[in-house]
Amino acid sequence: MVWVVRTKIQREEQFINGITLNQTYFFGGANLFYQKAVFYLSIYLLYYTRKYLILRRTIIEYSGMAEYNFREVEKKWQQKWAQDGTYKTEIKEDKPKFYSLDMFPYPSGAGLHVGHPLGYIASDIVSRFKRLKGFNVLHPMGFDAFGLPAEQYAIQTGQHPAITTEQNIARYKEQLKKIGFCFDWDREVQTCDPSYYKWTQWIFMQLFNSWYNTSADKAEPIESLIGYFEKNGNHKLTAACDEDTPSITAADWATYSDNEKQEFLLKYRLAYLAEMTVNWCPALGTVLSNDEVKDGFSERGGHPVEKKKMMQWMMRITAYASRLLDGLNTIDWPEPLKEMQRHWIGRSYGAELTFDVADHALEIKVFTTRIDTIYGVTYMAIAPESELVDMITTEAQKEAIKAYVEKAVNRSERDRMSDVKTVSGVFTGAFAINPFNGEKIQIWVADYVLAGYGTGAVMAVPAHDSRDYAFAKHFGLEIRPVVEGGNLEEEAFDGKEGKIINSDFLNGLEVKDAIQKAITFIEDKKLGKGKIQFRMRDAIFARQRYWGEPIPVYFENGVPHLMDEQELPLVLPEVDAYLPTEDGAPPLGRAKNWKTAGGSPIEMSTMPGWAGSSWYFYRYMDAQNDTAFADRKALDYWQDVDLYIGGSEHATGHLLYARFWAKFLFDRGFAPKEEPFKKLVNQGMIQGRSNYVYRVSGQNTYVSHGLRGQYDTAAMHVDVALCDNDMLDIEGFKKWRSDLANAEFILEDGKYICGAEVEKMSKSKYNVVTPDDIIENYGADTLRMYEMFLGPLEQSKPWNTNGIDGVYKFLRRFWRMLMDEKGDVHLSNAAPSKDELRVLHKTLKKIEEDVERLSLNTSVSTFMIAVNELTALKCNARKIMEPLTIALSPFAPHISEEIWAKLGHTSSINDATYPAWDEKYMVQDSIEYPIAINGKMRMKMEFAADTPAQEVEEAVLASSELQKWLEGKTPRKIIVVPKKIVNIVI
Repeated sequence: MVWVVRTKIQREEQFINGITLNQTYFFGGANLFYQKAVFYLSIYLLYYTRKYLILRRTIIEYSGMAEYNFREVEKKWQQKWAQDGTYKTEIKEDKPKFYSLDMFPYPSGAGLHVGHPLGYIASDIVSRFKRLKGFNVLHPMGFDAFGLPAEQYAIQTGQHPAITTEQNIARYKEQLKKIGFCFDWDREVQTCDPSYYKWTQWIFMQLFNSWYNTSADKAEPIESLIGYFEKNGNHKLTAACDEDTPSITAADWATYSDNEKQEFLLKYRLAYLAEMTVNWCPALGTVLSNDEVKDGFSERGGHPVEKKKMMQWMMRITAYASRLLDGLNTIDWPEPLKEMQRHWIGRSYGAELTFDVADHALEIKVFTTRIDTIYGVTYMAIAPESELVDMITTEAQKEAIKAYVEKAVNRSERDRMSDVKTVSGVFTGAFAINPFNGEKIQIWVADYVLAGYGTGAVMAVPAHDSRDYAFAKHFGLEIRPVVEGGNLEEEAFDGKEGKIINSDFLNGLEVKDAIQKAITFIEDKKLGKGKIQFRMRDAIFARQRYWGEPIPVYFENGVPHLMDEQELPLVLPEVDAYLPTEDGAPPLGRAKNWKTAGGSPIEMSTMPGWAGSSWYFYRYMDAQNDTAFADRKALDYWQDVDLYIGGSEHATGHLLYARFWAKFLFDRGFAPKEEPFKKLVNQGMIQGRSNYVYRVSGQNTYVSHGLRGQYDTAAMHVDVALCDNDMLDIEGFKKWRSDLANAEFILEDGKYICGAEVEKMSKSKYNVVTPDDIIENYGADTLRMYEMFLGPLEQSKPWNTNGIDGVYKFLRRFWRMLMDEKGDVHLSNAAPSKDELRVLHKTLKKIEEDVERLSLNTSVSTFMIAVNELTALKCNARKIMEPLTIALSPFAPHISEEIWAKLGHTSSINDATYPAWDEKYMVQDSIEYPIAINGKMRMKMEFAADTPAQEVEEAVLASSELQKWLEGKTPRKIIVVPKKIVNIVI
């Protein structure tokens, strides 16, 4: 009854709100006096009628009738859950574990919009469901709190980044708690907290003190490497190390000074210092990754970026390349995401060989997957950054080479790899010697060759490589075919099969056989060797910024040494500004006495943003531990993450680095599993739904959407908060901006209807909807269910508040099925009917199956269907509604907890058991067939569910009621669709 009254009030409000002053003006007739009198009376009535309706709605909303008061209930249970520690998690050896994890957010000042909680809601539903199924669930939350935005704000305002970050985290936590997540907040981590980054620093120290033994295919302590050097040197050692590592004997090692030994060990350490060509952004004062640079400018701020050689801390992730690639076959991740990692790692099988440089005592080393095409090489290309450029360029070419290199090196590698249309390069004037036939070939500098990939040089075979083909065509170089097939007048022939031609001893061989024979040749002649190459390079592990983890290293005689573990955490020092020093040193160079007790300088770079996020999932297992990053008992119990939900944009950043660190910690015996995330799901994006108003050109007049074609208008974004079902709040619009105060409106049917379009949520488009607004108007349970109802979790979909009313009404309808008009439970203890049991059990089964496969949008639909069916059956059986409430609780925990308590339970619904379903209750005893004649349903007949189609047909034809509809005509055809419908054609 309350819902009916409420709906009526809403219709009355819409009618009153639709009345305009122009419409009231014409109520008065011809006499001007009466017109004016009625005009002012109409204003008076319009105002007080609106007031009356608002008051009446408020009375009903809070009257204590059966209407569900979500504001009061949600606040009540959120407080009680926190007080009772309902979601506190401990190790329970007698229960199976389930670890549900969300990619933790960076706390920006803008807070959450409705798109952010999508994955959190999904993982929360699964977590609650698994708890009902008897699992011990770990579901934590924390904050990736180091980052460039807070530091940029600090530079602009002088405010310490910690203050901004703390404020932003407080805002996020307030929003998250309002949604009713079952997070164990006692396990919260913040990467900027010294008690957390103490262990990030500790893991760095373990990496520094480790090397990769390729024979054992694992990381080992650096002490074992030192012991090997003392006995054997490095002659027969197979290890991941720098390309330029010299060969030494045990005797050589014994003669090295301590400094020389430490420098030599850097060539093997998994965390090491090396001079690298980096993307340096002077305006930001830091090194940027390739992904942070676009067209020579920083993605953040659009500042110029230049290539620069700097000493940088590196992570030898390439040592794990094969394991990172092979491990993808063992985990349940989306295939597109795994393919992104495979491409990034980029394993290639081929050969490495050397070309002598004519008239120089120099060699150029190249890696190729197609050594079978060696006789088709007609030029060589080297990267603009290559050290060889200055060494081999002739005097005549120096000016042109210098100009080209200056331009090329400041383009990002991403741009150079993706820009296949632009062909550029300059001849160095030097020549290389083909080691197979002694032919002299030109050496060019070309920006499509990358210094960091392979050897920074390519042997170009234009006939059989599209990029080499375009280059040769552009500069008029020879295109020599060495594999049969294709039309070289039009394009390169990139075929991986065919017979070799024009290639001396390789002629007539198939490509595969030619590759193997050529590799054998170079190995016999000591010209090179077969090799597996990876596209992935070692990761830069430093930023010249303030707001990051200090690196626990000091220097003596220019050589890095680790600080003592007892000195951890090495806490960020105070500085007078968050900018580089006057001489270009990082901001930590501004700190007073940034030195050890012995006076040695401490590293001034900080760790990159991905450092803290590479291991946080372990810290959640034992977040308060002061003596270890996590206790071994906790690690062995929780093992790994069972369900990880987050965005696919982290595929080659966070997810790759986290897998690397997990494999390392596993190698060293610190972690129980080498793959940290068993199952991963990428949630889609919730897009915004923008609203537009249409301004008449040159006027402050706005035309309603349906009339805009009659005027010369321009569309303008308007705040979606001012639009209800696309109807504009005109008074609110006028107050929105000062220039709109005197705006005039051309209405349709007494209303201003806005235009709409689906776009990315953005402040500039005024289409950002915050969860706070939705919770205030509809409640957290409605928000949770509506976000799931929008569509499949993995797909992107538009946010449309217009559709939220259906979920809002569903929850109230569910409430009214259990509560009387006083708000008390009015359920019967009588045995439920077969039909009621069928609805319940098919619903329980469907919900369980949906949650297990994360088909949560269909779960919401299933609940709605169940409530409709039970309402039609006039169900009020406790044995039906109580288990249905348990099933609903993962989706709508607040209303479910309130109902559970009203049902007389003293424990939380979170401690209930998910009801078992039974197939026997889902079998229908009888089927009611609609009987259609010429496509129109005329009658219904009930049959036993197992009645054969032939018997159904005979019974329908014999029915006296049917004869009335046939009017003496004989059916031409009768079609029985078993258990569905009977169609009769006359």
